[in-house]
Amino acid sequence: MTHRLKTMTLAMLTLVAGWQVQAQGLRLQSSPAPVPAARAQTQADFIVAIVNSEPVTNNEVRREIQRVMQQMAAQRREPPDPQLLAPEVLETLINHKAQLQLARDTGLRAEESAIDQAEQTIAMQNQFDVAELRRRIVAEGQTVAEFRSQLGEQILIQRLRERDVESRVRVTDLEVEQFQREQQSNVNLGTLQLNLAQILVAVPELVNAVQLEALQARAQRALERARAGDDFAALVREFSDASDLSSGGQLGLRTADRYPDLFVQATQQLTVGEVAALVRSPAGFHVLKVVEKVNLNQPTMAVTQSHARHILLLPSASLSEADARRKLLDIKKRVVAKQADFATLARETSQDGSAPLGGDLGWTSPGMLVPEFEAVMNRLAPGEVSDPLLSRFGLHLIQLLERRKASLSPEQQREAIRAMLREKKMDEAYSVWA
Repeated sequence: MTHRLKTMTLAMLTLVAGWQVQAQGLRLQSSPAPVPAARAQTQADFIVAIVNSEPVTNNEVRREIQRVMQQMAAQRREPPDPQLLAPEVLETLINHKAQLQLARDTGLRAEESAIDQAEQTIAMQNQFDVAELRRRIVAEGQTVAEFRSQLGEQILIQRLRERDVESRVRVTDLEVEQFQREQQSNVNLGTLQLNLAQILVAVPELVNAVQLEALQARAQRALERARAGDDFAALVREFSDASDLSSGGQLGLRTADRYPDLFVQATQQLTVGEVAALVRSPAGFHVLKVVEKVNLNQPTMAVTQSHARHILLLPSASLSEADARRKLLDIKKRVVAKQADFATLARETSQDGSAPLGGDLGWTSPGMLVPEFEAVMNRLAPGEVSDPLLSRFGLHLIQLLERRKASLSPEQQREAIRAMLREKKMDEAYSVWA
């Protein structure tokens, strides 16, 4: 396989020789130059490409191919022919080195503390400590230094993406509104879930015009009171002839194709909490209220919210990062031992605008806080205090107070859609930029 890969790679280079990478003046050149002894890991190693002055070697391509093949095997996916995979791997390595060079040349750095935090996060995600993570890394044939170097590179590229791509992506109100209109007009009944509450004013089979008019007037009174804000469950007990009185008239969350077409059509344009116009069916007159509405193709309209507070310390010339970390660890120890109150210490020591409130951040929904803060907060149980966390703003100590399930308001739904569209646009913009 080694000989075939070498021959294929050299043949491929005849196609990419002289390719110009038009990003900040970066150049890609092919070169048959020998690899210096310090870089050559085997006699078969050689340079397959140069990104500015930095080479991409044959061994780098081989190692990355092996990594991809192992990953696909672990996922029980059929691995491709290594010869077919090699061009994609080489292009990925070239883009990776080009972006790293751009990040470093423009002053971006990955601090040791940021790498430490990334290492801790990976360990926690896998439910073991850093020492166990390092043991497993070594067992898989990689040194800890190599692993930490890769983490540093990932941090650099993420910061480059945030600076050069994400900061320029915007989603307008018009785009949000257009998405909402498209979703409403292209409803897939198999992916739309509804929970409707109903008041049924039954109409017997044999009914004269006077009786029918009286029944319709009764249903209309129920509708008007429901729209005026009266308690719907109380209205169900007063007016409804259906058998679901104990549930407040709720029919349960189910896909829209399991509701009568009349019900779906009447509520299709409504949002949660709204009441439809009177619906007439063979059973009688229906007053329908939308209790829940979930489109599985859209962002969820119900979220888990967190109520937390924090203490923020800003490393500076007078307060090193190590000293700030030690100070926060001491605060955590005192709070856990019930020797001090978190809110009191936040008012005394926090350098965040929330300090006067005892560090209280109020109720937050997913996406409202920076990812590194939110990831740690989401792993806490109510009452638990985190270890010191480094974010782009400084060092934090977090205490989770409580969690709750909450339905999003119409404005929050718009922001959830905006976030989803922005993420999609960022992926597209990053692909073009890269």
